[in-house]
Amino acid sequence: MFSSLFLKRMLPVALAFGTAWAVRGQIGHEYGATWAAAIGIACVIALSGKQDWIVRMPVIVTLGAIAWGSGGMISYGQVVGYGHAPDFFNTSYGLLSLTLIGGLYGFMGGGITGLAMESRPDKKVNWANVFVEMFVGGFLFWGFFIYQLEWFMTPPRSELWAACMGASLALGWHMYRNGYAHALRVAMYSSVGAGFGFGLGNFLQRMGHASGIHFNWWNVMEYSIGFFSGLGLAYAVFSRKDWPRSVAADKAANVSSWIFLIVLLPVINIVEAVGAERLFDEGKSLAVADPAAFSLQWRIAVWVLSGLFALVIFYLVKPAGAGLLTQKKSERFVLLYLLWYILISNIVSAVWLTPTFSSQHLYWVNLLIVGFMLHKNEKDNPYTGYEASPRYAPNVIKLASLCILIILVLSFIAVSIDYTHPQGKLRFE
Repeated sequence: MFSSLFLKRMLPVALAFGTAWAVRGQIGHEYGATWAAAIGIACVIALSGKQDWIVRMPVIVTLGAIAWGSGGMISYGQVVGYGHAPDFFNTSYGLLSLTLIGGLYGFMGGGITGLAMESRPDKKVNWANVFVEMFVGGFLFWGFFIYQLEWFMTPPRSELWAACMGASLALGWHMYRNGYAHALRVAMYSSVGAGFGFGLGNFLQRMGHASGIHFNWWNVMEYSIGFFSGLGLAYAVFSRKDWPRSVAADKAANVSSWIFLIVLLPVINIVEAVGAERLFDEGKSLAVADPAAFSLQWRIAVWVLSGLFALVIFYLVKPAGAGLLTQKKSERFVLLYLLWYILISNIVSAVWLTPTFSSQHLYWVNLLIVGFMLHKNEKDNPYTGYEASPRYAPNVIKLASLCILIILVLSFIAVSIDYTHPQGKLRFE
C-alpha cells in the first residue's frame, strides 16, 4: 500500500536528503550540493535491500551526486529576491523560476542515478556518450537562448540555468531513445519533487520573515528542496518492482568512488567553507580575545575531525574485496556521512558556542529519526510493497501541472500579506 511506501521508504529518504540539503545551505555551491545528494542517494540504496545496488553503492552514489551537484552552478540568489517582490507578477516569476531551477537539479541528478541503477550486463550505459551529449546539449542550449535570444532569467548574474536545461534535455533524449525507462522515470519524479520543493521553500521563507520570528528561514527553503527531492527520488525508485539486475561491482570503480566520497569531496568542501569571515559572520555573539587564533584553532578542529571520520568510516564500513558492502554497512555509511556533514556545519558556524537556538540544532533531531527508521526497516528488505502503474507519463504531467498551480496560488497568498522583504527584487518594472 502507498502508506507503507511513504512511511517506510519515502519519508526516511526525504528526512535524510532534507537535512543534508539544509546543511548544504551552510556549506554552499556545487560541492556542498554533491555531498547532500550523496547522502540522499545512499539512503535510497540502503533502504532498497537490493544487494546488486548495495555492492555498487559507491559508484551509484558518486555518479548521481555529481550530477545533482552540478546544478549548483546555477545562480539563484536574485531569483529568491524576486519571490519577495510586492506584486504578483514578479513574485510568481520568482517562485516559478525556482521551480524550474529545482527541477533541473532533480532531473540531472535523478536521471544519472537512475541510469547507474538500471545499467545491466546485457545493456551497459555508455557513460562517455551520456556526458558528451549532455555537455554538447548544455553548450548549444546556453549559447542559443542566452546569447542569441537573450532570455535572461536573473540578470546580471550567471545564466547557466540554460546550460543545465540543455544538458537535461540531452540526458532525457538519451534515456528515451536507448530504452532506459526506469531511469527516465526517476528523472521525471525527482525533477517534479525538487522543483516543487524549491518554489515552496521560497514561499515558506517569505512567510517566515513576515511572521517576525527570528529564524534561519533561508535554511527552511534549503530543507524544503531536499525533502521533496527525497520524496520524488524515493517514490520513483521504490514504486517499481521490476528493476533489472545491475551490472557486477567493479573494484577500480568502487575504490576510486570511495576515495572521492570520503577524501576528495570533504577536502574540497572544507577548503571552500571554512574561514574566519564565515565563522564570525554567523557567530557574531562570539566574544574571543584573539579572533585570528580562535579561527585557526576552529579550522584545525575541522580538519582533525574530518580525518578521524574518514578513518572511522573506513573501519566501520570496511568494504572488502571489490569494495563490497552489506546491508548493515550501507546504513552505517548513510548515518556516518550525514553526521560528518552536520558536524562540519556546526563547527564552521560555532553553533554550540552561541546562546541562540538555531536550525542547525534540529539537524540532530532529524539524524536520530533517520537512524531509527533505517534500523526499524532493516529486516523489511528488499522492499516488496507498493507497485505503481508503468504508465507514468500522464501522472507526471498531472502532478507537475498541479505543482505549478499550487505555486501560483502561493504567489497570490504571498503578495496578499502586507509584508515586503527589504531585499526583495524586481525582475520586471
